[in-house]
This record gives sequence, structure tokens and C-alpha cells, in this order.
Amino acid sequence: MSIASTQFTLSAADLKLMLALLRGGTLAAAGERLGVDASTVFRSLQKLERGLGQRLFERSRSGYQANDLALQLAAHAEQIEAQLEAAQNAARLQPEQLGGTVRISSTDTLLHGLLAPALKPLQARHPRLGFELHTGNELASLSRRDADIALRATRRPPEHLIGRHLGPLRVALFVAADSPLSSLEDALAAECPWVAPDEALPEHPSVLWRKRHWPKITPQYQVGSILSVQELVALGLGVGVLPLFLAQQRTGLRQLGRPIDEAQSELWLLSHPESRHLRRVAEVFSHLASTISLS
Repeated sequence: MSIASTQFTLSAADLKLMLALLRGGTLAAAGERLGVDASTVFRSLQKLERGLGQRLFERSRSGYQANDLALQLAAHAEQIEAQLEAAQNAARLQPEQLGGTVRISSTDTLLHGLLAPALKPLQARHPRLGFELHTGNELASLSRRDADIALRATRRPPEHLIGRHLGPLRVALFVAADSPLSSLEDALAAECPWVAPDEALPEHPSVLWRKRHWPKITPQYQVGSILSVQELVALGLGVGVLPLFLAQQRTGLRQLGRPIDEAQSELWLLSHPESRHLRRVAEVFSHLASTISLS
């Protein structure tokens, strides 16, 4: 690619384009974010890269991957975006008011068991706040700034994210309340069916624990979330490992034995460093950190 023109100057529109493609990953997704079609995004990117004299994205079958220069420029662009948004909110609201949307990423288990109950008093205090609640098993959405805050069960949170450790996620084996089983040994002796996460959660601590000690057991029911494990166990379809905070809120379950230390995880509240500069994000983060309890 040719040397950059000395007359070329990055504009706000260039930075917005770059962030849209970085977050969307494809021309079509970037176009949706910008309100234009994919061909317009392509032409604008070509013009930007010609002006800079070098590429910003590597093209592949999976989409557009940002290179080192694009990531460096994106960091500055996100600072500008955050400051502009903060200024707009400050201009619209009174000092004591909070408004706008906070995007929170979690799993359905943590959403229903911990996050949603914690949001209720926050909504009452700041009625102009809105929330986009994304559920999934990955952290990519937070890393790519598609979310402002994440509530995650992990033993090793990403180093580039700001985190608050909320405590250990203790788990145990559970069975339906009316089951005749009284221990793990009973379940093994009776060859009771197991309910467990499917291949979407291959590294889940409960899966690793079971495979380490009983590699020959094949769960009869495999589901996409721990919340689903709970519901099937409560219906009497088998035994399953559940977080104590979740199972203790659900009638129809009975714990078999002591908590399983090997399958324990840790609960983290995470945020992107740039997002924390926004007052509404900082307020929600602080509220969740002080409200969510595993006891």
C-alpha cells in the first residue's frame, strides 16, 4: 500500500467506522451499526486505508480482523467515544440523575439467580437507566466492547479487564426432593442418570470433576446451561451438580453430601477499563459489587 498522504487527517467519522468494523467483525455488521450498507463500509475503509498508507484490517473467511495499528487507534477512539457520551449525558441530566443504557453480559444462570434480583432496587433509584442483558458462555462480547459489565464464573478472569471478586461459587450434587437416594454412593450404586452441561461447556468445573473421577459415566441428559440442569434434576430425571446459591432458591431439590471443593469456581464482576469512565457504568458496577451476595 502507498505511503500516507501528508494532507490526510483522521476524522471522527473514520474512527467511528473503524470501531464499528472492529466490534462487528464483518462489513454487514458494521453497516448495521452505522446505518449504511456493506458496500459503503467497504469503500470508506478503502479510502481510510489509502489515506493512512497501510492496512487496518486483515480479511479472512471469518470476517475482518483488526491489526496492531487498528487496535492502537481504537483505544484512542474509545476514549473519545466515552468522553463524548459522558458529556452528552451530563448535558441532558440533572446532577443527581442517571440515564442511558448499560449493557451487561452474563449467563442465564447468573442472570436469573443473582443479577436480575440485584437490578430491581437500582431501577427504583434510577428509573431512567436502561439495561441490555446478554446471556452467553463467552467473554468476547465484553472484550470487544459489546458490553460494559460482565458477571462471570471463572477462576482466571482476563487480565485486561477491571474486576471485583465477589466470592466462591460453591457447588454440590443434587437430586429431586422425593428421590430415595441419600448419597453420591447411592447414586453410583443405583446407576442413576446424570444431568450435565453439553459440549457448549466442556471446561465447566463440574464436568471436569465428573470426568476425572468417573470417566465412564455418560450423562443421559446433556443441556446447554446450568439452569437447565437444575430444572431437569428437580423434575426427577437424574442427579446433577448445581451452585448452592441457585439450588437453595428452588423448591423440589435436595443436596447429596457436602459441597464439592474440586468443582468450585469463583464469581467475578468485570468491566472494560474505558467503560468504567462512564458515570452510569461506574454506578451500576458499584451497586452490583455491593449487592450481589452468594451467602
